[in-house]
Amino acid sequence: MSDDVPGPRTEYKLEMDSELRFEMENGNEKVTVTLLNGHAELYGTELVMKKPYEFGVGAKVAIFTYHGCTIELRGKPDVAYVAKETPMVQYLNCNSALEHLRTKAEDEDTRGPVVMVVGPMDVGKSTLCRIFLNYAVRLGRRPIYVDLDIGQGGIAIPGTIGALLVERPAPVAEGFSQQAPLVYHFGHTSPGENSVFYDALITKLAETTLERLQANKRAKHSGMIINTCGWVKQGGYSHIIRAAKDFEVNAIFVLDQERLYNELLRDVSSKLVQVVYLPKSGGVVKRTRSQRAEARDNRIREYFYGSKMPLYPHSFDVKFGDVKIFKVGSPALPDSCLPLGMKKEDNFTKLVAVQPSLQLLHHILAVSFAESIEENVIQSNVAGFICVTDVNMEKEVLTILSPQPRPLPQMILLVSDLQFMDSH
Repeated sequence: MSDDVPGPRTEYKLEMDSELRFEMENGNEKVTVTLLNGHAELYGTELVMKKPYEFGVGAKVAIFTYHGCTIELRGKPDVAYVAKETPMVQYLNCNSALEHLRTKAEDEDTRGPVVMVVGPMDVGKSTLCRIFLNYAVRLGRRPIYVDLDIGQGGIAIPGTIGALLVERPAPVAEGFSQQAPLVYHFGHTSPGENSVFYDALITKLAETTLERLQANKRAKHSGMIINTCGWVKQGGYSHIIRAAKDFEVNAIFVLDQERLYNELLRDVSSKLVQVVYLPKSGGVVKRTRSQRAEARDNRIREYFYGSKMPLYPHSFDVKFGDVKIFKVGSPALPDSCLPLGMKKEDNFTKLVAVQPSLQLLHHILAVSFAESIEENVIQSNVAGFICVTDVNMEKEVLTILSPQPRPLPQMILLVSDLQFMDSH
């Protein structure tokens, strides 16, 4: 079965409504997990009996069983234990309520539930979204997943927001299939870097996804699951309110923060919007700043090189004159310096031309679908991302790492704050 993975072999017998949790933090160790008997799932995806699943460094895993099972764990995780206290039954009840709303939407040919998951950092928002999406797909639904968490980049890479039609459960050790996602470039890892631009992107993504729901009948009845950033105070809270309004949400699930729950009850709760408080899983672990940076780096590396299935990106030269490079937003000017009729906010969504220079080295650039700057470039979705691996000022050439061979699909590139050192 999983004899090829060295290390000790441990069998865990799980009773009903319990979960096996383990973490992989250090070293190059790998662990394999095999379901020997019974039924178990990882974040809503069922495990196949007798099939070994491999997890590497950085994995934080919780395998849950409703009925009881036996799991073999081979290798040396940093920590592994069976937990009997788990919120999974509450999560299942919430999913049952959502499924009831989807059935009602199907009967009446109306829009299914649009749900937002909110809470501070490291409470398991992405995991809860994944559970809801996997359960919905297993019931034959086709929900749209929206990710507004620019710090993590669950759909593309960090520094972006996006949406994805989910048609099958996520593989056990990976994320959802990323066929034809809709992605918008933000270019920072915190909304506070340019709140005006972030709000503009939320509004644009909401318009587009709500239109898509109307165009696809199965998606329309299935609804939407929205993941959000972990910034929940002051400006972060106003982004949550903005997203709830723009996406016309029916329900908000608040993870592990009663203060946020009560604020949303006061400001958003109505006959049309339900606010529900849920506990976080005991297996959720706080990450340090360096762990977050490492996770972002890994996400970008996966974009170019793949995770389980290796990808082979291309490296080629692009002449300075063949591309137009911009960043979004310019430094704020005092009112007295603004052109007549221009508002201060306009500066935050202004396209600023960037001259190719050594400062672009290692930066991620988004390839915009916009064909010219006459179009609304900042609200155009992106075709993909490239990384600048070399800048030759004499020859006036950029060397780039790209998922696709030359030529670039469009010539308008948007600079991101994010950098990636290609070590391959």
